[in-house]
Amino acid sequence: MPGIERITIVGAGVMGRGIARVAAAAGIAVRLNDLSEETTRAALEALRAALDREVAKNGIGPQQRQAMLDRISPAAGLDEASDGSDLVIEAVPESLELKRRIFGELDRLAPREALLASNTSSLSIGLIAEATSRPERVVGLHFFNPVQRMPLLEVVRGARTSEEALREAVEFGRRLDKEPIVVRDSPGFATSRLGLVLGLEAMRMVEQGVASPEEIDKAMTLGYGHPMGPLRLTDLVGLDVRLAIAEHLHRELGGQAFDPPRILRRMVEEGRLGRKSGRGFYEW
Repeated sequence: MPGIERITIVGAGVMGRGIARVAAAAGIAVRLNDLSEETTRAALEALRAALDREVAKNGIGPQQRQAMLDRISPAAGLDEASDGSDLVIEAVPESLELKRRIFGELDRLAPREALLASNTSSLSIGLIAEATSRPERVVGLHFFNPVQRMPLLEVVRGARTSEEALREAVEFGRRLDKEPIVVRDSPGFATSRLGLVLGLEAMRMVEQGVASPEEIDKAMTLGYGHPMGPLRLTDLVGLDVRLAIAEHLHRELGGQAFDPPRILRRMVEEGRLGRKSGRGFYEW
C-alpha cells in the first residue's frame, strides 16, 4: 500500500484534535468528525486558537499555521469522513460498546485497504477488531496528551493484526515525529498499566495524609525526573477517565494495585474531574 496521505479522525475531543494537529503538521490531509457539526466546529476553533498561541510565542510562523489549518477539514458523517481515507483513527470515549459500533460502521464505509486504528489506552484491540470483517487491518495507535508535545506512540498489535498493517502504523508514527513502541494486545498495554499503578498509589498517599498532591508530584518530577507528577497528570487526563480505566484493569487483572481508591470514586461523584471541570487534585 502507498504511504498514508489522507486520514480521518473520529472524535474531535482533546485527543482527536491533538492528533489532527500533528498529522497536519506532517503534511497529511485530515478529515475531522464528531457526533455533531457544532462539536466539530468547536474543535476547529480550539485548534485555531492553539495555533494562534504558537504563532504569538514564535513556535511556528503564520504561513505554517495557515498551511496546517488548510489541511484539516470537518466532515459531517462517517460516510463523508472516511471516504478515500488511507487511515481512520477512532478517538472517542473509552467504551468498548461505542468503539465496536463505530468500527462496524467504518468497516462498511472505509476503503477496503484502509487501516483502522483505535486510540484506546486500555481496551482490547482484538475485541474492537471483531466488529469488522478485516481484523488484520486493525491496530491500536495510543497517543499521549498533549499530542503535540509527547513523543511516544504506543502501537498495539492485536492477535490478528498483519505484519503489513503493523509496519504501516509504525511508519505513520515516525512520519509524525513520534517514537513508536510495539506492544501486544493486553489489558492496559504497557503504558496505562504502569502509569495507572503509580497514579492510584499517589491517590492513596493523599488519602492517607502522607503528603499533599503538590509534594507527591514534586517528589516524582525532582526525584525521578518525570516531566509531570502523577496527580497533575490525572487532572489532565480526567479523573473519570482514570476511574474507568482502573475499573477495567481491576476486572481484567485483579489485585489491589488496580482497585480504585475511595478518594478517586468520591471526587468523580462530586464532579471534580480535573482540568476539564476546573477542579481535581488542583484548581484550574
